[in-house]
Amino acid sequence: MKGIELKLIYELMKNSRRTDEELAKAIGTFSQAVSKTRKKLENEGYFLEYTAIPNFVKLGYHLFALTFTSFKKDVSVEEMDEARRQALEHVITAPLNAVFIERGIGVNHDAVIGSFHKDYSSYVKLAQVLKSKPYIDSSKLESFLVNLEDEVRYRPFTLSTLAQHMLTENDEKKA
Repeated sequence: MKGIELKLIYELMKNSRRTDEELAKAIGTFSQAVSKTRKKLENEGYFLEYTAIPNFVKLGYHLFALTFTSFKKDVSVEEMDEARRQALEHVITAPLNAVFIERGIGVNHDAVIGSFHKDYSSYVKLAQVLKSKPYIDSSKLESFLVNLEDEVRYRPFTLSTLAQHMLTENDEKKA
């Protein structure tokens, strides 16, 4: 990947609302080069979406939950395929407060769900739905709840810090 491509990705992660002229100034090139590079990166799938990170508390969400779960060991391939089909159908037909649902490994679990909740009862409803699924081992459902109104904040969610880290790592590789 060329330097201009990486720099453009970093700058867009920090603030995707800037014009091509503003981005060109930030990375030291011409706006036409930014336009062409942005289009190329979009076509190659480097950007999943352009979005904003709102103040979730102002929108009424007071909790963020990381929910770890495991699949039952005796679930067949067909049952898992059906579970995936149902999950995809549910995402299309009913908006979900989960911002990600991913399989993985670690902390003795197979999957993690990140979700925003207006209150604790909203979180409990999600946990109940998960426990009712025939492929979920309900005895292994564990969560870590974050109070979004907590005054002590160590590092609020933002992509700009990741962008700065990526830029620093790339500079270190060159040195």
